[in-house]
Amino acid sequence: MKFFLAFTLFTGGGPAPSPADPWFGHDKFLHFTVSALIQGAAHAAFRSRGATYGQASWGAAAVTASAGIGKELWDLHQKRDFSFRDLTWDGIGGAAGAVAMRQINP
Repeated sequence: MKFFLAFTLFTGGGPAPSPADPWFGHDKFLHFTVSALIQGAAHAAFRSRGATYGQASWGAAAVTASAGIGKELWDLHQKRDFSFRDLTWDGIGGAAGAVAMRQINP
């Protein structure tokens, strides 16, 4: 969290969001859903390899964050906009996946 705050302050808050990048829409639903699924699958994979609950949670969060940031960097490479709104939905989806895993496997 501190890294993202420092990054945002350092970069001037990032680019202004495009009018074609609404907060709600099909794309945001996909970001949420895929991040929740990645979080759950990575958590289960880490647990199946013998990781403790805490280790699996942090590892899955790293995998989920890497996937979301990687997707936005790919968009930037493809001459599309880097969307902080997409990253926000990735974070919310990852958190929802973590909560679901907490309910399933305490």
